[in-house]
Amino acid sequence: MARPILYIGNKNYSSWSMRPWLALKWGGIAFDEKIIPLGGEGYGRSQIKEVREVSPSGRVPALHVGALVIYESLAICEWAAEQAPSLWPSDALVRADARAAASEMHAGFAAVREAMSCNIRRRLESEPHWSADVRADLQQLFQLWERVLGRYGGPFLFGQRSIADAMYAPVCTRLRTYHVTIPKFAQTYCDVVFADATFQEWERAGEAETWAIEQSEALYR
Repeated sequence: MARPILYIGNKNYSSWSMRPWLALKWGGIAFDEKIIPLGGEGYGRSQIKEVREVSPSGRVPALHVGALVIYESLAICEWAAEQAPSLWPSDALVRADARAAASEMHAGFAAVREAMSCNIRRRLESEPHWSADVRADLQQLFQLWERVLGRYGGPFLFGQRSIADAMYAPVCTRLRTYHVTIPKFAQTYCDVVFADATFQEWERAGEAETWAIEQSEALYR
């Protein structure tokens, strides 16, 4: 069988693409990547022609494994963990806790994701005024991180690097981009993510991209 192909969006903007890309890399799973620049006609409505051609949802990432298309971030991460079990904690209860945290990121924090679009290369000079919903999301995020870092001892959320960290890595970049005031333990965790060599590989590629999505660049201009 040919190597899996991971179709992703712009590395500067596509937080959902970053998550399974990190998991596949951390798991040592060989794959090819193909970037589909986002933006333009159909963007925001899952109607970009080039994406529809490779993903039935009209969204990236999408992993092609033989004739099968896995077109959802957490599902790709779970497939990766079946090839590389070390992507989840070995203890069943800790693994369940890590899955709950990853699923919470996948399904929640909508206000943060809407207000802080992913833009790795951007840095605001001051923190914007956040809505009550965004502040509530941030409080929930920091409570989660404080709980698991305290319980499992760090430096990653569940001790060793896992899919949970892949799910939250883009959040760390958002906190940095938007100059968010964060607790010391959260900054320490983000610094661990930023120091990861695989994350840095993605970050360098995102910073080197030359195209821009105007909707994202206009936010808090």
